[in-house]
Amino acid sequence: MSTTSQGNQYINGAYRVGSGPTAERINPATGVVDSVIDYAGTGDVEDAVAAAAAAFTTWSRLTPGARSDFLLAFATELASRAGQLAALETAQTGKSTRMSTEFDVPGTIDNINFFAGAARNLQGQASGDYAGNSTSMIRREAIGVIGSIAPWNYPLQMAAWKILPAIAAGNTIVLKPSELTPATSLIFAEAATAAGIPDGVINIVTGSGREVGETLVRHPQVAMSSFTGSTAVGRRIMEMAAETGKRVHLELGGKAPLVVFADADVEAAAHGAVAGSTINAGQDCTAATRAYVHSSLFGKFTARVAELMDAMVVGDPTDPDTDMGSLISLAHRDKVASMVERARQSGANVLAGGLAPQLPGAFYRPTLITGAAQDSEIVQDEIFGPVLVALPFETDEQGIDLANDTPYGLAASAWTGNVNLAMRAAAQIQAGCVWINEHIPIVSEMPHGGYKASGFGKDMSSYSFEEYTNVKHVLISHDTDVHKAWQDTVFKQR
Repeated sequence: MSTTSQGNQYINGAYRVGSGPTAERINPATGVVDSVIDYAGTGDVEDAVAAAAAAFTTWSRLTPGARSDFLLAFATELASRAGQLAALETAQTGKSTRMSTEFDVPGTIDNINFFAGAARNLQGQASGDYAGNSTSMIRREAIGVIGSIAPWNYPLQMAAWKILPAIAAGNTIVLKPSELTPATSLIFAEAATAAGIPDGVINIVTGSGREVGETLVRHPQVAMSSFTGSTAVGRRIMEMAAETGKRVHLELGGKAPLVVFADADVEAAAHGAVAGSTINAGQDCTAATRAYVHSSLFGKFTARVAELMDAMVVGDPTDPDTDMGSLISLAHRDKVASMVERARQSGANVLAGGLAPQLPGAFYRPTLITGAAQDSEIVQDEIFGPVLVALPFETDEQGIDLANDTPYGLAASAWTGNVNLAMRAAAQIQAGCVWINEHIPIVSEMPHGGYKASGFGKDMSSYSFEEYTNVKHVLISHDTDVHKAWQDTVFKQR
C-alpha cells in the first residue's frame, strides 16, 4: 500500500515517484484494491546506487561509536512509530494484529538496539608477532554499497535484517523490498533520516524482481548482493553476481522438521507444532512443516494437534482475537490449496483444515496431513502455508535420518527430555538452527542462516558482520636491518 503521495521510492533521504510502471495493490485480507504502487525505473536504481556510493565515504569513516549513536537514536525514532508500523504491516501482509504488534515491530526495534551495541565491537584477531620482528594486526573494513532484496512475508523485520548489520559495519545500502509489501520498509528508511542518519546511507527502490532486482544485482558499483527468498531465485542471483565477481549472501527456502522422540512431552510438542507451523500463516522459512513423531506417540500427538488447529480463530487480521490472518494473495492461497488437494488425491489423510473458509480474502485453515509418503511433494517441497505433515518413525536414528531427508537445512526442532539425545539431535540434524523443546523463537544475539539449499551466510548477531566486512591483514615491520633475512630466498645480499 502506498505510504505517501510522494511515491514509493526513498532515495538520498527523500521520497520520489518511480519512473517505471505502476501496479494495483490488493489487500490480501479483503481482496480489495487499496492503492497503486509506483515502480522504480533503471534511472531510479542508478540514482539510489549513486547516492549510496556518495554517502559511503563519510559513513564508513565514522567511528563505531558515532554509528552506534545514530542507531540508538534510530531505535527511539522507530519506537515512536510503533503503532503506525504495526497497522501498515497488517494491512499489507494480512497477518494478525497480534503478530505485527507483539512480534514484528518490537523485534525490529530490538534488532536496532542490538546492532547499536554490536557496531562498537567489530574486532579481529589479537595483534602479535607471527613473522618475526614485526607486528600483525587485523582491520575489519566496510565493503561498500550493498544491494539487498527482501521478501514479502516479514517486510519490516527483513528490512531490518538486511539494513542493520550492513550500516552498522560502515556500509551503505540500496534495498528492494517486495513490490507487494513496500510500506514499512519506506517508513523504516524515513525514520532513519528523522533520527539523523545521513542521506544516502539507506535507500529503498520498489519494483519487480526481474527489472529492479536484476538491475541492482548486476550494478557494477554494488559490491555485495544479499537476498532472502526462494532457492531458485537465489541460484539466479548467484549467476548474475558472478558476472562482476561480487560477494553474495543468501537466505533461501526451508522445510523445517519437528522431531518428537519417544520420551517427549506430547502436550508441549503439540503446542509447539501448532505455533511453529501456523506462525505468519505458515509463510515462514523456519516454520515447522514436517513432524516426525515416534510411533508410540503418533496417535496422541496428531489428535491433539488437530484439536488445537480446529480451535484456532482465522479471519479479520485487525481483530485482536484473531489467531491467524490471511496469506499474502489469492494466487498463493490457491497454490497452497492445490498442494494439499494433490496430497489428498495421492492417498494422504487431512485430519484438520484442508480448506479455505468462506471469507473474501486469501484465507486458509490450519491443516494437518498424515499418511503421505516421505518422497511425496507435500513432504519434500516448500509449501509456505499453514500446513503440517506428520509421519511416524520407530528408532531415534530413523527420526534424525528423516529430518535430514530434504534438500533444505534452515531450521529444525527436537523434542525430548533426554539430555544425551537432545545433544545428539542438535549435532546430527543438518540445519543452521536446531531448537530443543521449542520451535521458532529467534533473538537478535544469535545468528540465522542455513545449510544446503537453504543458502549461506548469517543474518542477525555479530556473526552477520562476517558477511558485511572485509578482513585486512596489516603487517608492520620493526626490523631495522635494510636487508631482511627472508629476502635471501629471493636474492643474496652481496
